[in-house]
Amino acid sequence: MMNEPYHVPKKRSRRWYWPFGSKKSAETSFYEPYGDAIPPRIEEPVAPLKMPRGKWWWFSRAMAAGLFIFILLVAYLAITAPLSKSLQPIVPPQITLLTSDGQPFARNGAVVDDPVQVVKLPDHVMQAFMSIEDRRFYSHWGVDPRGFARALLSNISGSGMTQGGSTITQQLAKTTFLTPERSLTRKAREMLIAFWLEAWLTKDEIFERYLSNVYFGDNVYGLRAASMHYYYRQPEKLTLEQAIMLAGLVQAPSRLAPTRNPGLAAKRASLVKAAMVSAGYLSQKEADRLGTARLDVRAKNALPTGTYFADWAMPQARELTDLSYESLNLTTTLDARLQEIARRAIARAPLGQAQVALVAMRPDGEVVAMIGGKDYAKSAFNRVTQAQRQPGSTFKLFVWLAALRSGMDPDDMVDDSPITKGGYLPKNAGEKYRGTLSLKDAFAKSSNVAAVRLFGQVGDKAVIREARNLGVKSRLAEDDPSLALGTSTMTLMELTAAYAGVAGNRWPVEPYAFKKEQQTWAEWLFDWPGRYKADTHANMEKLLRAAVNEGTGRRAMLSIPNYGKTGTSQNNRDALFVGYAGDGDERLVVGVWIGNDDNKPLKGVSGGSLPARIWKDFMQQAVQDKKPVSSKKPASKPDPEGPVIPLDLPEIPDIPVNVGDTEVRINGDSGVRVGTEIGGVPVDLRIDGGGVAIERRREENPAGQDR
Repeated sequence: MMNEPYHVPKKRSRRWYWPFGSKKSAETSFYEPYGDAIPPRIEEPVAPLKMPRGKWWWFSRAMAAGLFIFILLVAYLAITAPLSKSLQPIVPPQITLLTSDGQPFARNGAVVDDPVQVVKLPDHVMQAFMSIEDRRFYSHWGVDPRGFARALLSNISGSGMTQGGSTITQQLAKTTFLTPERSLTRKAREMLIAFWLEAWLTKDEIFERYLSNVYFGDNVYGLRAASMHYYYRQPEKLTLEQAIMLAGLVQAPSRLAPTRNPGLAAKRASLVKAAMVSAGYLSQKEADRLGTARLDVRAKNALPTGTYFADWAMPQARELTDLSYESLNLTTTLDARLQEIARRAIARAPLGQAQVALVAMRPDGEVVAMIGGKDYAKSAFNRVTQAQRQPGSTFKLFVWLAALRSGMDPDDMVDDSPITKGGYLPKNAGEKYRGTLSLKDAFAKSSNVAAVRLFGQVGDKAVIREARNLGVKSRLAEDDPSLALGTSTMTLMELTAAYAGVAGNRWPVEPYAFKKEQQTWAEWLFDWPGRYKADTHANMEKLLRAAVNEGTGRRAMLSIPNYGKTGTSQNNRDALFVGYAGDGDERLVVGVWIGNDDNKPLKGVSGGSLPARIWKDFMQQAVQDKKPVSSKKPASKPDPEGPVIPLDLPEIPDIPVNVGDTEVRINGDSGVRVGTEIGGVPVDLRIDGGGVAIERRREENPAGQDR
């Protein structure tokens, strides 16, 4: 105890050693009994005191960094956004369609008219558009946070009045100066251009530009063109009901166009009326008294494109580019080589006065060739997509599919004797009956009585189900045994797409003109295509192959595996052949139809004659005898902005020039052929790119006679 040191208390002072807290002061120790002091330990110099950084310091730095980034972003957007272009007159949009290899074949502009002036429009026209699109147009600076919040609340609450958060100024910026991409960058540019427009233009000028250029569907741009198209009157004379209808189209013009979907357009008009009541422009009683505006479409504004394929593809192109005013070059699925083969096959056929249609597609619905008639210049009516005709015996595909799926087998027997009882007494072609036949032979011989008996056995619902599965959307008669023989009408496109579903064993098949985006895994998971069981699909292909190789479709037979079915409607008003051939990516599904537009019977033409021969002519060049693709690259790529090359021009016939007893035929594709006699023997001297050839002349078959 005596040797233990004791401490002299000393007043302590706290010193901050941030961030580690305080440190004790140096102390002096003493030992008893001597009382000698031990010198204190000398500490190292202490660093100057540093105060901790508070929240305000961090906040000010974050604000400075955010302001710097914002300035950089605005500078970037100002450089990339077309601000100077936004004050220039708007150029009507134009679409150029390209073949799959980039060759332009159709170009189509928009239907436009003179701009409108706000001061000359009735108040209810302005009110209708502002109510549904931008209620605070005259009070905001191009962007309306309140309007955005109101639209968001309305959409979340599910009130039925779906609204957008973009102002009219933003919509003008988006549709006329920007691409239709959906991204945060584009949205930021849209807002910047909206501020720019508000700074340089008056509100009325912005509204006039918006109304004069917005898309209203049916390839019509601008309020004046739309009011003339839908109601055949100037916008200055639009009634309240008409203004409400037009204001409702802006949200989704292609889908809501009243010429296509009057029900959807009327429903949207009701939402516009409710918006006008909510905005205070109408009372509820006034809104209740309003009806739906009646259309007055007197002129067709659709501009012919020059080809049947383009007429079918252009509406799809418009749907893809509803929100774009720029000139666009869109690559289609049309194959220039196959289209030329189709044109030549049609040109060589002895059609007489009858019309013809041909469509070729891949098993997934990619349309690669289309001929909608003999001469587009004389008739732009597309008999592939617009003509509703009876498919005849090609409809038996669905009857036999229903039979196979019910458990029947191609070798099962079916009665082929005449039907003498009941309300419907069909007959076989030529009244030929064979007693009993296997399902395979009955399909190959296209037995009508066997088809009706199978139809009665499996039921109409099962047959209609197979047609619906394979994508047929046209009306099909229920409880009608004649349906088994193809008495319900449909388009050639529908019918060919159904056969495409069998060719690829994936259904339904939706024909398309523009390449589809690859399915995401989520789409693949929830949009599972229909498929037939392996044995069902194999048996159906066995039947289709027998129809070509052993039955009514023998004139279509190729040297490679081929599958198809003939069809002839009552009194030979329609003659068809639909089938497919090829393997893998080269497999083609082709439908051919021949008939008269006035529905008069054909003379001596059935599905197994001329349509089958046209199908074979096309398939031989397209698939069977296809030359290997050259490895040489073309000297130059096609210019999308270059002149349009129509692909539906009629075949130029041989030009005969008679020189005494010698006949000279000049053809731009096959060269020059000189027909004469040498020693009494008729010979042909042919001069073309392959050189000179002399051969004995062949007697040509009389037109219309089958070989």
